[in-house]
Amino acid sequence: MPSPVELLTEAKSYAALLSEIRRELHQIPEFALNLPQTQARILSSIEGLGEIFLGKSLSSIALLIRGENPGPTVLLRADMDALSVTEETGEPFSSTNGFMHACGHDLHMAAGIGAAHLLATHKAELKGNVLIWFQPGEEGHHGADVMIEEGFLDLSGERPIAAYGLHVFTSLPIGAIASKAGAMMASAGDLLVSFQGSGGHGSMPWLSKDPITPMVEAISALQVMLNKRFDQFDPVILNVGWISAGDQATTNVIPDSASFGATVRTFSQRNTDLLHTLVPEMIHSIAKSYGLTATVEFSVPTKVLMNDPGAIARVERISQELVGPGYQTMQVPIAGGEDFASIVAEVPGAFVFVGACPPEIDYQTAPTNHSSKARFDDSVLPLCSSLLAALAFDHLG
Repeated sequence: MPSPVELLTEAKSYAALLSEIRRELHQIPEFALNLPQTQARILSSIEGLGEIFLGKSLSSIALLIRGENPGPTVLLRADMDALSVTEETGEPFSSTNGFMHACGHDLHMAAGIGAAHLLATHKAELKGNVLIWFQPGEEGHHGADVMIEEGFLDLSGERPIAAYGLHVFTSLPIGAIASKAGAMMASAGDLLVSFQGSGGHGSMPWLSKDPITPMVEAISALQVMLNKRFDQFDPVILNVGWISAGDQATTNVIPDSASFGATVRTFSQRNTDLLHTLVPEMIHSIAKSYGLTATVEFSVPTKVLMNDPGAIARVERISQELVGPGYQTMQVPIAGGEDFASIVAEVPGAFVFVGACPPEIDYQTAPTNHSSKARFDDSVLPLCSSLLAALAFDHLG
């Protein structure tokens, strides 16, 4: 069985190819679940490495590499979709179609392709199978859930014993690896609230049912509720991202309705459930006190991403072999959402951050993931590929 360092050395030998693949993918970003160009580019890079399966309702790909010795299955996952962001990095390989790989999914795909080549090269030493997912729709479109529903977890004939994924980050120095056991990333969903009143003339508000005042009261009351009704050691984030009411061209008209939308983040199912109970109660109570009605809608949130302690122990050991003191144990989770959480809800596993900030940029002030100016250094690709492959070998070697 090749060691993690041997895999890294091997991956470095085709670093130029991985960089080329990543940059080609960066120039053809596609949004959400239908990613035909991206799918075609990945397929051309993994041809002949194993059994290939395609999704029925989205552009997903699974590559099954069967080892030459019997054993269990390990799942590796790379996400594929881009964001609706117009790129402003100035990179010579920038996208020009109004979408952007501003969260580094182009690197994830290239790393998955690199891991596939490493594992296929050494399949004679594999005691089991490796299932590599290329998954659309991570950015709020529940692509992992769709792949699970379509049976992609069971393609080898049995459920995987472990699952691993990684995510490049501009807020870490290049080559650093970070993770933690337990809750690592938040459950993330949306809250949409609308107050329905009756409009009228701004000079006679007593003859109307103004929806703006209760909306403003509700937004403030939500923040008080978070402080008074939730354990501060199990935090909840509720941030209003937009409000809508009236017409900017007119100040003397009371509108019929007023709405707002918020992102909601929790780190436990208990708090998710509690929010879904308390928020509608409060909104409807405020609306009633003004003689109005209201609607409250929660989107289906991603799950809390829970890293398995045993899987994290493997991540720590292998990362320390690869980067030594460059491995960091995260002290707290982050409030970003990630649908890899749906995978580790079914299969024990771990998710890992890898620093990819270009060395000429201070990672502490670099444009963050999702920024139109976010830049990622693809020299980190051999490390990402070898980390994924080494985790699979650690179970199957």
